[in-house]
Amino acid sequence: MASGVTGTELSRKQWAFAFALVTSLFFTWGFAYGLLDVLNAHFQVIFKIGKTQSTLLQLAYFGAYLVYAPIASVFMERYGYKKGIHMGLTLYSLGAIFFWPSAVYRAYGGFVGCTFVIGCGLSCLEVAANSYITVLGSPKYAAARLNFSQGFQGVASFAGPMIASRWFFQGKNATSLDTVQWVYLAVAALGLVLNILFYFCTLPEITQDALAEEMHEVGLTNDKDPFWKQYRCIFGWVAQTAYVGAQVAVASLAVNFLAEQGVGIDKPLASQLFSYCQITFTVGRFVGVVLLNWVDPALMLSFYAIACCAFSLGVTFGPGLSGVGCLFALFFFESICYPVIFTLGTKNLGRHTKRGSGLIVMGVGGGAWFPPAAGHIADTDTTAHSYIVPFAGYVAMAIYAIGLVVDQTRKGGFRFRSVDEIAQKRAEMAREKDGSDSDIDKKGSQEFVESVSV
Repeated sequence: MASGVTGTELSRKQWAFAFALVTSLFFTWGFAYGLLDVLNAHFQVIFKIGKTQSTLLQLAYFGAYLVYAPIASVFMERYGYKKGIHMGLTLYSLGAIFFWPSAVYRAYGGFVGCTFVIGCGLSCLEVAANSYITVLGSPKYAAARLNFSQGFQGVASFAGPMIASRWFFQGKNATSLDTVQWVYLAVAALGLVLNILFYFCTLPEITQDALAEEMHEVGLTNDKDPFWKQYRCIFGWVAQTAYVGAQVAVASLAVNFLAEQGVGIDKPLASQLFSYCQITFTVGRFVGVVLLNWVDPALMLSFYAIACCAFSLGVTFGPGLSGVGCLFALFFFESICYPVIFTLGTKNLGRHTKRGSGLIVMGVGGGAWFPPAAGHIADTDTTAHSYIVPFAGYVAMAIYAIGLVVDQTRKGGFRFRSVDEIAQKRAEMAREKDGSDSDIDKKGSQEFVESVSV
């Protein structure tokens, strides 16, 4: 297909194929992320390290996003989404395959280094996949599309702990790294297979210029301003940093928290319960897909952020089973936060879309410094009290969401432009250009701006 298209110019078959293939990427990093949190607890036993030192894995994984996401966004701005995906999958596979020698030589530093390489690959994939899904159709449903695609990340993320509860913590494997080798060899093979599939597929390139031109036609972007004045995106990065840091801190110590509640939960059972927490997260994400078809994303994010604040305090101070219940509720209300912040932060950026996507994905770097802070509290006090750290992140996210709601209300509420308004606007632009409105494609307008917020 020729270059320079927008998502609404694709045929139904092209759209479905592109959507399905890019969605498959969400499974890859969901699986890697699900294994990461369980490896935290496993390495504490293998290498006889404390909770704070074990969070070096999170520091490497999420620190890679902080370092590599800007590089990925610049690379894709120049070479396009598809080459960015190839680069990400290559790094992903290389990092995974070097888990093998790290396990053979029982080198914790090697695992940390490999995790950093995997994180670089995944940051590249996130910049590509998140932004591609966002622009692949009507902006109104961008949050719902991204939630649906990221739901498959949730499916993979609970598969990781489920595998670990069966193979990492049972019998001789509780003190061995043998199974870690084989699992990550399979992860490397998955990355290789996806790389081959993407090489042979035709993935339509949605360019910055084509997207910006269509958005300018209907007055939906002010990307003539420099990037540093795109405040919705800048503050979105702050909110994403705070949220991801909170989410990772919650997950990285969840197995320890469950095992320390004094209700008869040992490490293998805690790992299994953690996988159930991830299932709860995944169910919440698909529920969010449905709700986002009717509820404004900023309003919904506000409600979920307040719920996260409340239940993180419940985990911190709730004894026994009440704390466990609050943990499950917390996973449910975390579900829609990342994709909704992403879509709100990158909305209507026009020519700044890829750069804005890179900045928001950089927010994943928050996962590098929240877990060590929580781990220090867990080592010196209790794991339950360490959950006051993610509470601070949820507060920052809530401020961003509520601020957007207030701003939208101040500008006229949650009103959506009609198809006729958009078609009329494009007709006026065409008449100004060549005195003719015969080439206005009302159907294309309907798909693109079916109901875009004023």
